Amino acid sequence: MPFILGRMTPDDSASHSTDGEEFSGDRLHQPHDKLFTAAFGVPENAAALLRSELPRELADAIDWHSLRLEPGSFVDARFRQSHTDLLFSANIGGSEALLYILFEHQSSRDPRLPLRLLGYMANIWDQMDRRRSGLMKLPPILPVVISQNAELWDVPECLAELLDLPRALKDILRPFIPDFHYRHLQLAAMDYETIPGTSSGILVLRVMKAERLGELLSDPMWDESLLVAVPPEIFEMVLRYILGRDIDKGTFEARIEEISNPQIRSTAMTLAQVYRQEGLEKGMERGHQKGRQASILETLECRFGSVPTEIRDAVARVESDGQLRALNRAAIQSASLAEFAKHL
Repeated sequence: MPFILGRMTPDDSASHSTDGEEFSGDRLHQPHDKLFTAAFGVPENAAALLRSELPRELADAIDWHSLRLEPGSFVDARFRQSHTDLLFSANIGGSEALLYILFEHQSSRDPRLPLRLLGYMANIWDQMDRRRSGLMKLPPILPVVISQNAELWDVPECLAELLDLPRALKDILRPFIPDFHYRHLQLAAMDYETIPGTSSGILVLRVMKAERLGELLSDPMWDESLLVAVPPEIFEMVLRYILGRDIDKGTFEARIEEISNPQIRSTAMTLAQVYRQEGLEKGMERGHQKGRQASILETLECRFGSVPTEIRDAVARVESDGQLRALNRAAIQSASLAEFAKHL
């Protein structure tokens, strides 16, 4: 079977890098990435999943106690909105090997997936070669892909499937072309109850699967035996993830009421109240912003008549309270629309 692994960081403050250059954890702006990284950036959680999904002979050869999260992200900038990755190192047969986990939360299949993986793997080797000068041989990379898909995707399982090789010359050409397989874990192919791993890993993957299917309030998400075994920080992140989706808040609160464990129920109810208050405050803040934006445009209209669309759009994009106050003064003091536009 093919393998694919990706890279995630243990917390939002962790740093990633592309082509050896570090960048701040705020690149993990997607809630999918943050939740996945929080769970599987922990080697214990990653090991429990991978050990059960890699071929038995290979899994048995890996010293899982030596599994270590490595710095860096290797996803192309074009795909950072829909992918995140994690890189691990481990001892295998007395040598070092790399395990690369790529997490995809895009909604459609990528028929060029092996080609992208090849690029990421080349970046990993290149970075290692530059960081470890004098390294005689490069470690093997075992790639694993986890797809947050609602339906099974038909994608090539190895790089060679993307190449148009003349049938009569396949064997002759084979030594001249790169090839590899990857392990592809498609959530669409996994039942909730069969997802392997630690409690944190199982819950997070169940939530990822349920989000695509619109089942975040279904029973598998609220398995109390699973919830009590999850660290509080993961449980809170899962609840925030669920609350951030398009769900019925009344049904969500009803599910909380059904929880028998008093500590878990209290934590969930408190977080739901906090989230509701945060939503109200954000709504009020946005209302104030719109009011200030409207006041600025009204002032401009009174002074200069019709306001061009580009200026209206630029004002509508301003959210900073300080900048809106400055624009309000500029609307009053500027001698022309052109002069006002310089403040945008």
